[in-house]
This record gives sequence, C-alpha cells and structure tokens, in this order.
Amino acid sequence: MYAILRAGGKQIKVAPGDVVRIEKTSGESYEKGQELRLTEVVFAGADEGKEFSRSGVAVKATVLGSVRTKKVLVFKKKRRKQFRRTKGHRQTMVAIRIDGIEG
Repeated sequence: MYAILRAGGKQIKVAPGDVVRIEKTSGESYEKGQELRLTEVVFAGADEGKEFSRSGVAVKATVLGSVRTKKVLVFKKKRRKQFRRTKGHRQTMVAIRIDGIEG
C-alpha cells in the first residue's frame, strides 16, 4: 500500500518503512522519537492498483531527526550600476520514518 501526502507545498509518495524528509515550518517543533499522524493525504492506493481512497486516510510516522539541506545562493546584479547582492538560504528538513497507513 502507498499514499501520496502533501507536506511543505510538495507531494511525496510514501509506503510503510520508507524514510523521507519533509520541510519544517516555523510554527512546528519536532523531537526525535515523536509520533506523528499526517492527515493531508491526497491519494492512497494498493500495489495492485485496484483499491484506492481519497478521504479518511492518515499516515503514521516517527521523527528520526532534523537535517539541513545544501545552501542555495541567490545572486542579484544590475549591470553598470555597481549593484551586487549575495544571499544564502539553508532549509531545515525533518527526517521521518513511515510506520503505517490507516484508513
């Protein structure tokens, strides 16, 4: 069985036992070993393709820890105006292990 869930503005295909990274938003706090119940499931289906559902499905997961992605550099320049700016951004991600799909 698999599910497609929405996290951080992206859709991620998950199955029980998978380890995936989702974006951490500013208002949430995660601790290692914390149990999660993700309810923003877009689609759930079986491997045979015969069973599927679009509502009432939840994904159970366990937090493994937080990691940071590679730095993304943003460079702005206006030619002949002596204007240059460089900024960098590192997104914090949360690694989770999918324990099961309910519903």
